[in-house]
Amino acid sequence: MTGPTALPHFRGADGIDYPAVGFGTYKLDGAPGMDVIREALHGGYRLLDTAGNYENEGAVGAAARTSRIPRDELLIASKLPGRFQDADKALRCVQESLYRTGLDHLDLYLIHWPNPLEDHYVEAWHGLIDARDRGLVRSIGVCNFLPEHLDRLAVETGVVPVLNQIEMHPYFPQVEQRAYHTEHGILTQSWSPLGRGSDLLTNPVIMDVSTRVEASPAQVVLRWHVDNGSMPIPKATAAHRQHENLDLADVVLDPADLAAITALGRPDGRLSDSDPATHQEF
Repeated sequence: MTGPTALPHFRGADGIDYPAVGFGTYKLDGAPGMDVIREALHGGYRLLDTAGNYENEGAVGAAARTSRIPRDELLIASKLPGRFQDADKALRCVQESLYRTGLDHLDLYLIHWPNPLEDHYVEAWHGLIDARDRGLVRSIGVCNFLPEHLDRLAVETGVVPVLNQIEMHPYFPQVEQRAYHTEHGILTQSWSPLGRGSDLLTNPVIMDVSTRVEASPAQVVLRWHVDNGSMPIPKATAAHRQHENLDLADVVLDPADLAAITALGRPDGRLSDSDPATHQEF
């Protein structure tokens, strides 16, 4: 076993540093949601992940504005719904996100799904490029894009996403997708990193590593993400869970641990029927 290793930051191709662990905000809305999100900021989180379809950009913006944390220390990310996938609609959607958050810019804006059956994601990407060039957002990226979708963006626009947010957890470790990202200089961010709704955190392999390294099962899984070069965005409503998910610096996994956890991957490991090759999100 090696000694403790501090959490890294991950630098995007555009020079922006992203924290290893962000905070997911799905279903955190209204005043109660805003309070939870602000508690996460006070507990040390600096990246907040929201989306137009989460209908909580207002709560995220209010938490950021009232946290008293300097704006330049925060990274606020949102996502473009499928119904706005053309260049003009995408630009207006970004503008509406700014009005809802009450912020003068967003740090990261992502296309939520490629919706390849509709085939408008290249047009949407042009809209996000425009929003970035206008200073409305600092960085642009995508979610759930397969290599063929990413290749097409690069070929048709010359602009490669800084980041691709994908479903990733030990039951669906995304080894080939992550290798593609590394080869093309794209950061990997993982949604549902703790295998929401599955038995992942009680899996015997995870439990065994948890006991040996004296960390919670969630901490083991989140450290596995970070050590594999992915940035997880777990959600937790309780303050002690928020702290636990961020307190990973002293969780040390050796190569055998990482390999054993990755080996939990399953051919049907997705949490739902959400294959980006066919999934439609509006």
